[in-house]
Amino acid sequence: MLEDAVAAARAGSGGGGEAPDRWTPQINIGLSVLIPETYVADLNVRLGLYRRLADIEDEAEIEPLAAEIIDRFGPMPSEVENLLQTVAIKQLCRKAGVEKIDAAAKGAIIALHNDTFSHPERLMHWIGSNAGTVMVRPDQKIVVMRAWDNPERRLEGVKRLLGELAAMAGN
Repeated sequence: MLEDAVAAARAGSGGGGEAPDRWTPQINIGLSVLIPETYVADLNVRLGLYRRLADIEDEAEIEPLAAEIIDRFGPMPSEVENLLQTVAIKQLCRKAGVEKIDAAAKGAIIALHNDTFSHPERLMHWIGSNAGTVMVRPDQKIVVMRAWDNPERRLEGVKRLLGELAAMAGN
C-alpha cells in the first residue's frame, strides 16, 4: 500500500501522470513488509528509506542498500527482510510483465500488464506443459496451484515462479 501511495504521489507531482513504462506491480504475498518504528524511529528517515526502495531499478541495487541499513540500524527484523525480498519480486514482476500477483498457501493468481505477454507462444507452452497446476481463467488471469504452506516457502516459490516468467518474457 505504501508503494502505491508513493507511486500516486509521484504521479501527482510529475505533471503528466505515470509514464507508460513506469507502472508499479501490485504484490500481495501475505507477509508483513515494513520498516518498523522500533527499528528506525525517525519518520523522515523511514520515509527516505521507503523512497529509496521505491526508486530501485535493478535487483543489484538491493544488496548495497541492505548493507547500509544493517550498518546504520543493526540486524534487520523479518519485516524489513520481507520488504527487501518484495522489492526484488517487484523487479521480477516488471521483467515478466506481471501487473499483479496474489499469493497464498495454495498458490498464486497472476494478472499480466495490459493483459499481454511479450512472447505469448512461450507462455502458452509453459501453461500447457504445467496442465493441472497452471490454468488461465476467463478474465485472463493465470492461476498457479502450489503448496506454499509457510511464508518462507511462499516467498521463495513466488520468486522462482516470477523468475520463470521473466526468463520466458526475455529475448
